[in-house]
Amino acid sequence: MIRSGRWTITIQSDQLISLGYGRFVRSDEVVAIEPIVEDRGPGRRTHVWVRGLPEALVASRSEKAIADDLLTRAEDAAHLSEMRSLLRSLARRLDRVPAVLRRIIKEESGIDVDELVDEASRVAG
Repeated sequence: MIRSGRWTITIQSDQLISLGYGRFVRSDEVVAIEPIVEDRGPGRRTHVWVRGLPEALVASRSEKAIADDLLTRAEDAAHLSEMRSLLRSLARRLDRVPAVLRRIIKEESGIDVDELVDEASRVAG
């Protein structure tokens, strides 16, 4: 549990946290997470420091997605994972909409498909 001023954060214990690509760490062994700024890309999004390891692990998931998992109760984690998966699927499908249709959709309805893809991808982590 971390307390600072008016808020309290509780790291969930005894949960496996996905780092992506089938790698997991115990939630109560994570010491720190930090976004990768340089050389960030597919498979390289976040440094995760784990108690007992001399070097940080490189995770393919965003620091926000990992932090959410660290703070989420086990019973809620499956639901969040399902929602993230749905958002990623939606972003992939919307990304296949041809440019001509994107322009028509934006002109006719004001819905910007590019913004939806970007936002869904960002939120999904």
